[in-house]
Amino acid sequence: MRCIALLSFLFAFCVCGFSSTKQRVIILTDMGADPDDEQSLVRLLVYANQIDIEGVVATTSCWHRNGIRPDFIDTILDAYERVQPNLSKHEDGYPTAKALRGVVKHGSPKYGMTGVGEGMDSEGSEWIIQQWEADDERPLWISVWGGPNTLAQALYKIDLTRSEDEAKRLISKLRVYTISDQDDSAMWMREEFPDLFYIVTPTDDYGKATWIAINNNHDGSDNVLVSNPWLAENIQQGHGPLGTKYPDTAWGMEGDTPAFLGLIPNGLNAPENPDWGGWGGRYELSIPDIDDFEDGGSVVVPSPETRPIWTDTSDTYTPYRASEYKRAIEKSENSYSGNAVTLWRWRDDFQNDFAARMDWCVLSFEEANHPPVPHLNHPEEITVKSGQGVTLDAYGSSDPDGDSISYLWFNYPEAGTYNGTMTTGGAENVDRFNFTAPQVDQVVTAHFILRVTDKGSLALSRYQRVIVTFEP
Repeated sequence: MRCIALLSFLFAFCVCGFSSTKQRVIILTDMGADPDDEQSLVRLLVYANQIDIEGVVATTSCWHRNGIRPDFIDTILDAYERVQPNLSKHEDGYPTAKALRGVVKHGSPKYGMTGVGEGMDSEGSEWIIQQWEADDERPLWISVWGGPNTLAQALYKIDLTRSEDEAKRLISKLRVYTISDQDDSAMWMREEFPDLFYIVTPTDDYGKATWIAINNNHDGSDNVLVSNPWLAENIQQGHGPLGTKYPDTAWGMEGDTPAFLGLIPNGLNAPENPDWGGWGGRYELSIPDIDDFEDGGSVVVPSPETRPIWTDTSDTYTPYRASEYKRAIEKSENSYSGNAVTLWRWRDDFQNDFAARMDWCVLSFEEANHPPVPHLNHPEEITVKSGQGVTLDAYGSSDPDGDSISYLWFNYPEAGTYNGTMTTGGAENVDRFNFTAPQVDQVVTAHFILRVTDKGSLALSRYQRVIVTFEP
């Protein structure tokens, strides 16, 4: 077999993942409407060294129409201040609570489009514009946990006061992920700004949304990891002041967290490519079918979309399970399909990762677990000809705590353009993955995911995505 990945590249090097750039984000949150916003903010803060949090703006929503509650944000930051020194023992870059307090802003206290238009500027909308126009080439993500009308006002003002070319340039830098539509300004933005990058499940029935998979029970998933006893043991109790500010679940655990999960640099997430899939789910650029919309009891019933948006799509996934003898892991008998699958398939990993970071709030470096470090001995993108043998090689992956590590390689067919599934000629759970390139009559791509997991008390995983281009 000709091992393209080994023979074509004569040196080995460590690569850092498609999402290695730290993402900029402004959070819009209807704090006070549901405890899940408080839960999501606690999780966000333990990743505050890996995401540039440039704003946390208190807003309204369809569930919280008559005012804003920035005091909820302040209280959680007070708790973060007490654990930030200990978090910094585990990884560099955690901002001070003082720095984060400086980016907490008041959005419009009005609901939806009643807060958009002439004279409707707020501290929050002005702050969005200031950060948006900053001299920074990176895109600016707006992670919307409630109503988006503070963003709508910023867009309204940019459109009114900047030249057409400048407004177009600025809009090209925005990335929006909203947890469904929680006020009527959402549809207005998508209609008025057709070039705006927008991820959303525009459904009136939240049970159909991709993001709901973070807390719903699903066959094939370890639902214990989203249970109240697990949250009490691993997040709330015995994890310092920040854990005590993680409230009990009322309607659903962390319904807003998917709006930023995909920004965490874990080697899998690729924020600029929602169709590649990651911790926040996978989305396709399409026009949702209006026939899916019925009056499911939500306050905001969406209208037909006028252009493609990043919205729900489906994965088919067969979980792996531990095997007592011989090969350490094996595929289960059942496969699962649907838009929720695109998110819950990663839930074991991101829940363990969160729990480990909550441990960082109180434990020393030596007492806590830290994620492994995948290593590829070839680039993340390679090109091969039909029929050629390929070896993907992760020998040299390691763990900072000296833990034993496990490997898992798998093809992610929905993320590529090759209409088929690639399997290895050997075992999936070793450091190398061998396969033969298929016969193709046009250039197509296939995505392969390396998952490296340690054997710490909370098993932590990191990834590398390898994109293989097949040529005729």
